[in-house]
Amino acid sequence: MGQVGRIPGGLVGMGGRIGKKASGGSGAPGATGAREASGAVPWADVLLSSVASVSWALVGMAGVAALGLHLLGADAAGALGPMTAAVVVLGAGGSVTPSGDVSAFGLTGAQARTAVEITPLGVSLAGAVLLAFFFLRSLRAAGAVLPGAELAARAGGVVVLFVAVAAGLAWAGHDLVTIDGSSLGLDPGGSPGAGKVSIPGLGDLGGLGDLGGLLPERLGKLADAKAQVGFTVNTADSLAGALFWVLGVLLIALLASRRSPLPRGWERVNRVVRPAASALVAVALVAVLAGLAAAAYAMVGDGHPGRIAGAALLGAPNGVWLALPLGLLVPWSGHATGALVKVLPDPLDKLLGFKEEQRVSLGRLAELDGRVWLLAVAGGVVMLYAGVLAAARTPVRGRSAGAFAGRCALSLAVATGLALPLLVWLTGVSADASLSVLGFDAFGAGVSLHGNAGVALVLGLGWGALAGGVGALLAYGLGAAGRRAFEPGPARSAGPSSEEVYGRSGPYAPSPVYRPSRETNPYLRDEGGPR
Repeated sequence: MGQVGRIPGGLVGMGGRIGKKASGGSGAPGATGAREASGAVPWADVLLSSVASVSWALVGMAGVAALGLHLLGADAAGALGPMTAAVVVLGAGGSVTPSGDVSAFGLTGAQARTAVEITPLGVSLAGAVLLAFFFLRSLRAAGAVLPGAELAARAGGVVVLFVAVAAGLAWAGHDLVTIDGSSLGLDPGGSPGAGKVSIPGLGDLGGLGDLGGLLPERLGKLADAKAQVGFTVNTADSLAGALFWVLGVLLIALLASRRSPLPRGWERVNRVVRPAASALVAVALVAVLAGLAAAAYAMVGDGHPGRIAGAALLGAPNGVWLALPLGLLVPWSGHATGALVKVLPDPLDKLLGFKEEQRVSLGRLAELDGRVWLLAVAGGVVMLYAGVLAAARTPVRGRSAGAFAGRCALSLAVATGLALPLLVWLTGVSADASLSVLGFDAFGAGVSLHGNAGVALVLGLGWGALAGGVGALLAYGLGAAGRRAFEPGPARSAGPSSEEVYGRSGPYAPSPVYRPSRETNPYLRDEGGPR
């Protein structure tokens, strides 16, 4: 009988041991503490999560780049595959150098010289969102507290794999694009002195037969010439750009994700940094969605809706994130010449349509079109929205309205002071192109537009402090302050407690045994009293 009385205890002990074994896997309650205590890194999980993150990011970037190029009709001039690889490299911070030559009637010495420095932020944003999503999801599966060694291993795996794939794209991103001279608008007719070159967007360049017989009377037959313009990805610059791009994406993702685990000692990041950073990231994404909606509206009734869609896929973030600093009074400077003037929106094309450098400000643009002042209104509304959102995500912890507003103003000021110069740098544009025939420029085009990063830093601090303070007071007065704040709970111990084991029913984790306070079964009683 005594043995019968000990059977439940033995079963309980067995159930406890089995329950601990079942709960010891990755993501289980005690897994984080066990890994943190042992310092072991789950390398298999790290490898799989890195492959998934990089693969999905590159699939998204290649899809957006290929679809955008196809809608723009770029695949009619060359192979879509190499062009897609080159655009993906550009989107990841790489560099592409076009070059080529033109040959007509056996003459040599004609060269096409082009330099392009522009990032298709639509491709960059697609890759960044997918990379951040899958990377952060792998962190959340690791537990409530992430060991520092595991965080470094996961981030390092993503960085190494992404740079390796970028090297492969740099090898594949080169091709030749053939341009038919007749498509340039060359007038084939002509006797000596009558041959004229008319290029769309540049007008009539006049009679070239008057150049002292440099080109004979068959100059008009240049329409039969073929131009082959090639492009090659700069491997070294592209690998460096890919390295900084992926590091920047991972850093912003960690700072903006409020629910992702962090190593011990990083608790202040959750309370101070993440509310403001997540608010700014949300505002930037909402602004891009608004730009895409505007592009969709412009497509209605347009004769070439595909071109608008392709341009929006590749460059909607470029235009939106250029307008935001401009609306927040950040000064710009630039110039535009040739056919590239047409790619600028109105009234920016009227202001920059000169070879000399021009200062671009909200006031000067408003002189050409008064509706430009709406950018200032939009910038103020966007910053106020960021302030209210950051206040809703910041813990109050019994602070007064003034103290809470001061804390929100400081955190949003620092975040905006760093984010605004970053947007200015990302949206900078520099593109120059020229096609020369025996030293004579047949056409030339260029555009350059750059913002003042130093002034953007100062204005970002001011706008962030103002929006953070006012937004916090509004949220405090409406009762929304701290309502969406997230504070992770304390880390759990290395092993599950008996409550955790018996709280779940199943074949290997039995449910609790319910008995009265005083045992009524005579076989389970001890002589000294009830068990």
